[in-house]
Amino acid sequence: MILARSISLKRKQVALLICGIVFLLLSNLPANAQITVTTAQNLSFGAFFQGNIGGTVTISHNSSRSATGGVILANIGGFTFLPAIFEVEAPVGTVITIQNGSDVTLTGNNGGSMTLSVGSSSTGSPFTTTVAPPGRTQVSIGATLTVGSPAANPSGTYNGSLSVTFIQQ
Repeated sequence: MILARSISLKRKQVALLICGIVFLLLSNLPANAQITVTTAQNLSFGAFFQGNIGGTVTISHNSSRSATGGVILANIGGFTFLPAIFEVEAPVGTVITIQNGSDVTLTGNNGGSMTLSVGSSSTGSPFTTTVAPPGRTQVSIGATLTVGSPAANPSGTYNGSLSVTFIQQ
């Protein structure tokens, strides 16, 4: 009988040791790590003029700008056009999905409102991080602004907040 108890005790010790090794392996997976996202650059459409019919202004994730309809782009010093840039800090190999928020209404300081739609990102979605912390992966995101007539959108500064969610897989 003493021999049977001794064998039983050894089996329990082996089982506990295996469980401990599995726990240590699982605790080192990147999926348990947190990601940090910071805003490095705010989105800006720069200066433009609208004709009687309005139109759109689009900033791409690669910093190019285009217009449709009656919108005329202006290159005036001090009014730069820029995509939004976010910096993502996460362990190498972390898979992240970008989820754009709903369209946003921007309000003008002289009245009026415009609609902003968030565009695509420089990394695509989902993407896998390749920069080890404390380094950060830069993600540029463009957007399209729908502009009305001068009566609906008087000249001025329009402000609002867009929503972009970074989801760790």
